[in-house]
Order: sequence, then C-alpha cells, then structure tokens
Amino acid sequence: MLAKRIVPCLDVRDGRVVKGRQFKGIQDVDDPVKLGKFYSDQSADELVFYDITATHEKREIFIDVVRAVAETITIPFTIGGGIGSVGDFQDVLQAGADKVSVNSAAVRSPVLIRLAAERFGSQCVVLSIDAKRCGDDRWRVFVDGGRTDTGLDALQWAKEGVALGAGEICLNSIDGDGEKRGFDLALNSLFARELSVPIIASGGAGTMEDFRNVFATGVDAALAASVFHFGQIAIPELKRYLSGTGLPMREVGE
Repeated sequence: MLAKRIVPCLDVRDGRVVKGRQFKGIQDVDDPVKLGKFYSDQSADELVFYDITATHEKREIFIDVVRAVAETITIPFTIGGGIGSVGDFQDVLQAGADKVSVNSAAVRSPVLIRLAAERFGSQCVVLSIDAKRCGDDRWRVFVDGGRTDTGLDALQWAKEGVALGAGEICLNSIDGDGEKRGFDLALNSLFARELSVPIIASGGAGTMEDFRNVFATGVDAALAASVFHFGQIAIPELKRYLSGTGLPMREVGE
C-alpha cells in the first residue's frame, strides 16, 4: 500500500499566507516561502499553494512566489488559483511546481483538463473541487473562491474531470473549511469509492483523530491549514501517531 500523504495548504493573498473559515474572515499567517520551508523541514509530504484571489481579480498567478518556493523546499508542491490556460500550466511548471491545480477555469472550459493532460501528463493535473452539501449525500460545485454556485453535482463533475485526464482530485468541503470539526467523511467516502484516481481530502481537520478517520474512508492524502499554521498539530507527531494506528506513512526526516 502506498504511503498516505500529509499536505499543508497555504492560501496566499497579496504575497502573504492567510486563513479563514468557510472562505470568509481571512486573517494573516506568514510569508509563503518561509512557511513552506518550515513544513518541508517538518517532513510534510507535499505542499499546496493557492493564490486565492487571482481568479476573482482576473490577474496572473504569483510566479515570483512559485520560483522562490522551488528554490527553497525539497518536497513536491502544487500551485493553483488563476490557472486559465495551457500556457499558465507551462509557466507554473517551468517555474518549479510539480503539479498544477485547476478549479474555476476547468468548470468553465473542461477541455483545459484534456489539453493540459495531453501536453504535460495526467500526473501534473489536479482537479480541485470546492463542494457544498445541498441535501442528503449530495454536494454541488462552487467556483470563484466559493462565491458562485455552478449547480453541478460534485461527483459527476469529478468523474468528467477524470475522464478528461485529471490525475488527482483535491476535494474541499466548503462546509468544513476552517471549522476544525472533522473532515466530511460521507463526502470523502463517496469519492474514494467511486473514483479511480488519488483523492486529497480537505476541509475540517481539527485533531489527529480526524486524519485517522478520513484516511479510513480510502482517500490517499489529507490536506489542512489552520491546525498546522497555528501550531495545534505538529506534522512529525501526527505522522508518528498515524503510523502507530497501522497506516503506512513516510518516515519523519525521510
């Protein structure tokens, strides 16, 4: 069995890492390069950086941050936010990112997934889905940083994205974002059961047990921000805890 992955998420606005709850109440955290280096040294398995206002503000992504991160850390990282073309994929990958995450632009032009996968390989294409519960075991896709309800069924959109060439799904529960009440286990179980590509669970981490519970749904990675940024959970301790429960984890310091 492949090792489960712990993935800190760094939301970046105006050159700073920030964090909120349900995409609101944003507060400042730290410098993205400094914080990325810290997590790399702490044995995080991967990092995800989101330029959280690039799409809404219709501007280019923070390539300078991408280059600085690539020069500083030693683990794989994904860049998302403001990605709207194959050219954007190329710019980000050439700047040093390992994978590129698409969300709003892929909903509006699904062919972007196929074109990027054909040119760079499915392993570079992460389809990020911001999902909000809209009934019993049903979730809809939101875009523009959670501002716009697309009306799309989240699971059906994920299946379409995989068919187009997405090599991984980052599944974010808007309802759980920043709430620290645990991941949405029903949502993650559904996606892990129905999809053939790796799933990154996101939204709701509050305790080490929350990570254990979400990995039990079959997801491949767990993403979190607040609990890491504010020192509530240390990644080395989390990985030792999860390893002690029998989960395959990459060793601390490996």
